[in-house]
Amino acid sequence: MTVSTLQHAIIKKLPLRKHIKISDFVSTGTMPIRHFNFNFDAKTFDDRFYLQKEWASAYFFALSIFLTYGEELVIETARYHRDFITDPILKQRVSALIGQEALHSKFHNEYNDIMKPHHLPVGLYRFLAEKVFEYTFLKFPQPLKLSMMAGIEHFTAVLAEYMMKHEDHFYHSDDEKARALWMWHMLEESEHKDVAYDVYQTLSGNYWLRISGFAIAFVTILGGVSLGSLLLPFLRKPSNLVSLSFWKEAKSSASLLFGYENGVFGSTTGHIFDYFRPDFHPNDHDTTAYLKYYKEKLLHPETGVLTPFFVKEFTPAVRAA
Repeated sequence: MTVSTLQHAIIKKLPLRKHIKISDFVSTGTMPIRHFNFNFDAKTFDDRFYLQKEWASAYFFALSIFLTYGEELVIETARYHRDFITDPILKQRVSALIGQEALHSKFHNEYNDIMKPHHLPVGLYRFLAEKVFEYTFLKFPQPLKLSMMAGIEHFTAVLAEYMMKHEDHFYHSDDEKARALWMWHMLEESEHKDVAYDVYQTLSGNYWLRISGFAIAFVTILGGVSLGSLLLPFLRKPSNLVSLSFWKEAKSSASLLFGYENGVFGSTTGHIFDYFRPDFHPNDHDTTAYLKYYKEKLLHPETGVLTPFFVKEFTPAVRAA
């Protein structure tokens, strides 16, 4: 108790609380936790899921493996800081964030397991991620973890908004379960995009610490995951090194991911670096219309993309601090 009180006091002394922008928690409301049963099958796994491009798809496979460790960091950090939150709605949203992220991690791990028969380097990448997190990120002090959590959630929010705007990218494959997994994940990343940031601004608000966490997330997601995706096709199939067809496709895959006009990350550079604004807030990028559309498209009881896999929905209670 004494240690927690001291750490809380340190957190409260960190901020340079200028330009602080936080959600109106009354209007944002509560969030649910949704349970599914995807029952992934290696026989239906599509190794060219993303627009039928091998190298572009490799980014999403590497991301699926590595993000489970990022989710665990977010869960651990959110649990620790939830005790310091006094607003009951924000506290409920933190509980829902923890539940949503736990299920993201669970189902992506199940998805990652069915990659193994297709010779993707799941075991190697898990080993590397475990060591990186064990010896670096998990040893960070809690204020930096909180900042990194906000930075990670910013990147996933940017990715979610891009994917929601490019819905057709999910329909170049017959792998319905992978499509449902990614569309559900993007929906919830957009749904809870402001939670980690609001927790950070409430408990700290220090601009330079916020940017430090963002920088670490930037290097990890656009550096580490990109490196993993670059190597993945060759670790899986060394003959790709001398395959003319593979290298012909490589240019279009690079454009799909990093092209300035329409690439996943190339076209969202402005959104990513908008995080540097002192008065930035995730809700400056309004996705309410997309959320409404996708909740109907994905969760409609008769026609929803997620309906065949839906089990139940649970909303944590709002409790006074």
